[in-house]
Amino acid sequence: MSTATPEAPVEPTQPGARLPFWVAGDTNAFFGLGFNVLVNVLVLVGLLIGVVNIPAADVFGIVLPALGIALVIGNVYYTYLGRRLAAKTGRDDVTAMPYGPSVPHMFIVVFVIMLPIYLKTKDPVQAWQAGLAWAFIIGVIILIGAFVGPYIRKYTPRAALLGALAGVSIAFISMRPAGQMFEAAWIALPVFLLIMVGFMAGVKLPYNIPMGLAALLLGTAIGWIGGYMHPADVSAAAGDIAFAFPHLKLDLLINGLKDISPLLATAIPLGVYNFTEAMTNVESAAAAGDEYNLRAVLLADGFGAIIGSALGSPFPPAVYIGQPGWKKAGGRTGYSMATGVVIAVLCFSGVFGLIAALLPTPAIVPILLFIGLSIGAQAFQVSPKLHYAAIVAALLPNVANWAQGLMDNVLSAAGTSATEVGYDKIAQAGVVYEGLKTFGEGAILAGLVLGAIVAFVLNRDFFQAGIFAAVGSALSWIGLIHGEKIEWGANGQVALGYLFVAVMCFGLMTLKLPVIEPEMPSELEEDAVVEPKAPAIVD
Repeated sequence: MSTATPEAPVEPTQPGARLPFWVAGDTNAFFGLGFNVLVNVLVLVGLLIGVVNIPAADVFGIVLPALGIALVIGNVYYTYLGRRLAAKTGRDDVTAMPYGPSVPHMFIVVFVIMLPIYLKTKDPVQAWQAGLAWAFIIGVIILIGAFVGPYIRKYTPRAALLGALAGVSIAFISMRPAGQMFEAAWIALPVFLLIMVGFMAGVKLPYNIPMGLAALLLGTAIGWIGGYMHPADVSAAAGDIAFAFPHLKLDLLINGLKDISPLLATAIPLGVYNFTEAMTNVESAAAAGDEYNLRAVLLADGFGAIIGSALGSPFPPAVYIGQPGWKKAGGRTGYSMATGVVIAVLCFSGVFGLIAALLPTPAIVPILLFIGLSIGAQAFQVSPKLHYAAIVAALLPNVANWAQGLMDNVLSAAGTSATEVGYDKIAQAGVVYEGLKTFGEGAILAGLVLGAIVAFVLNRDFFQAGIFAAVGSALSWIGLIHGEKIEWGANGQVALGYLFVAVMCFGLMTLKLPVIEPEMPSELEEDAVVEPKAPAIVD
């Protein structure tokens, strides 16, 4: 624990006095975040209509307006938090946290919760009700996490927090967009170049034309000129436009909550995932210079999920990965509010089908790859070299989880599964499926634990390493990490392994073993041991 005297607080200025409501960089960040959220909403529309068979009228008339109101409330709130932080610190470079529908939850609620119920009952409404109940439970768990998360952040090394987030960014934010880009590289690569030139290299276009807008227009032009898009799709989508506004759907939510027990097995670990990811996102923003109150962020995410489920949306919103990327793009606070308002208006107007027909996907997804690169790089940029191994250890469970999910999807498309094929046969093909599956369960929390153990071992702080190993043993035993579901004795062999590590670490504390001093530049020697970081409190 650090014993250094805390710095004197910066005298606050008048709220918002030094931070304009809109700066030039907000335009770039708005087009980046806005199209990021846009892509995700387009995906969830396709999942509901194409997978769960929910009528398009319900998707555009109930689900999207519900999601829209949750997003506008959340983004306005994060804009307020950003301006409050700017006023308290007297800075004009504070960037608001980004916010939108949680991408992992989109796929999990559809394929793990709603689809099995639909296949069993052939009733899309019953599947929808289960999704709403699941989202509500997620929100409650995140609210509980708001009072637990700050303490986890306080005692966890930054390398573990940001390493786990880097794993999400590499596996789930970067890989799919990269694959989509190279399905139409002639459209996507020029877009990606402009994004890199503007957002990372800092080059500006003449007349301050927003680089994000220029990249989107370029990709759209190439796609239409090259015949990638089809005018007939635009005409068909234009006929589906209809305005709808959110209203309470408590009857659907209450019906879903009547059969709550099967939902808890995924809702509990995913709720833990949500507040763990939010915690790492707050740490990521802190590393970029903006110290937000973690509890305030988690409360927003929890209430967003609850409000959305009460209005009819099964998709919990969440604070997004990538705040440092939008900060680098010049965004401050206006981009967040603008994103929430614009996406909400689009949700109310039912124009997402038309947008999908107008904008080529390869022109949009490069922005996601940019965010993945930014977050992956940040973990190394703000951590001492001694902790690089801890970062890699923390990101690996997410890579394993991604790889296992990819294999499951391929097997499902072939009409089979890993259990039907047999783990032994898969192993004979050189694929360690069973181990990757176990390694990747509860990936972000598992990465946090593993990264913390490695970081503390590198610091020769065997007591803290032993504590995290003991925590890993307990979490494995109940299935929050390395387990298929929440249950007593979920994975005894992994729990035993962590327990052995804990005992060995505590044993090493009593031994005076010779050590070899690692070679590192003198300017990093003082940074080699990273003290646990106390959560920021912004009143």
